[in-house]
Amino acid sequence: MANPIQILSTKILSPLHKQELVKIGIEVIEADFIKTENKPFELKDLNESLIFTSQNAVHSVLSNPKSEELKSKNVYCVGLKTKTLLSDNGFNVVAYTGYASDLAEIITLIYGNESYTFFSGNLRRDTLPEALKEAGIKLNEIQVYETTLQPQKIKANPEALLFFSPSGVKSYLKDNTINKQLCFCIGETTAEALHKITKNIIIADQPTIEDVIEDVIQEYK
Repeated sequence: MANPIQILSTKILSPLHKQELVKIGIEVIEADFIKTENKPFELKDLNESLIFTSQNAVHSVLSNPKSEELKSKNVYCVGLKTKTLLSDNGFNVVAYTGYASDLAEIITLIYGNESYTFFSGNLRRDTLPEALKEAGIKLNEIQVYETTLQPQKIKANPEALLFFSPSGVKSYLKDNTINKQLCFCIGETTAEALHKITKNIIIADQPTIEDVIEDVIQEYK
């Protein structure tokens, strides 16, 4: 029997997602190449509307005893999972998009007269804050979580790599190289982090883990 196809996920998958891959005969190696932790912060000097670009930021803000007071504000966010998490916790989500660049566009075009507080992480990209500043929109930022890289050397030689963030790519490349492997990316921003390294990239239709898993199954089934 041929050896099973080995793939490496740069994030520990849920048992459910892993099971789907194992079912079609894929051997999954997994490791968390980045670590995210809530960071202490103060909820003060808040503007009228709030921006979240990740679930990490939402979890961190929810852990603040004063978070109840934010539920009367309008919220704008990136990602369906982020939106669901906010709505389920009683926040009023006015608009959400798949990418920060699209959110910046919607805000500058339609909601430019509001002022914003952006709950961010330390490795956040400049896309959104720069677009709003350029449009002269009032924005401040509160850092609510921290992402640290956890590079590690992978001894196996997987046929494919799964990436879920630009930080994950950066962390992986610290101790490993990419030569012929097929790289599955959760979205455009993650794929961009690979553009000088490889052309073997498949980008998920929607930026969700489910879509990444689906692409892998399509490819190897």
